[in-house]
Amino acid sequence: MKILVIVLLIIVTLVAAAFGFIYWQNSKAPELGHTDGLLTPLSGNPNGVSTQTADVAALILPWQFKADQATTMQSIKNALADYDGAKTEIVREDADYLRVVFVTPTMRFRDDAEFYLNTDTREVHFRSASRAGKSDLGLNRQRYERLTELYLR
Repeated sequence: MKILVIVLLIIVTLVAAAFGFIYWQNSKAPELGHTDGLLTPLSGNPNGVSTQTADVAALILPWQFKADQATTMQSIKNALADYDGAKTEIVREDADYLRVVFVTPTMRFRDDAEFYLNTDTREVHFRSASRAGKSDLGLNRQRYERLTELYLR
């Protein structure tokens, strides 16, 4: 009986430590932004997507501009407003850059996303990655696909 109690205490301790680590990861906002038209590179974990990565598994296509930069930015914000997969918080907005955080409803996981509007190529570059965990089970790619549908309508 004593061994069973010790094993259960070890299991409870490990589970609590795992949740604590995930909570800590989830609360740390990464330093993001763009430099010379390039968004922050992905971490290498399979938990994100980007239009500016050499990793074929994480590569997505940029969006084309709408009529002009202001209309494009407004279309992105409209797509975010209509997105129903998570709560969306705008963290930073410039004329050519938008950073948002998606917060999942149940577990309150935070995913950071960025949009960079390249006026030279008339493309919207996108990066989205989970803060916590190694894998996102394809959620950031699904989010990109849904936002693409909303942006294009």
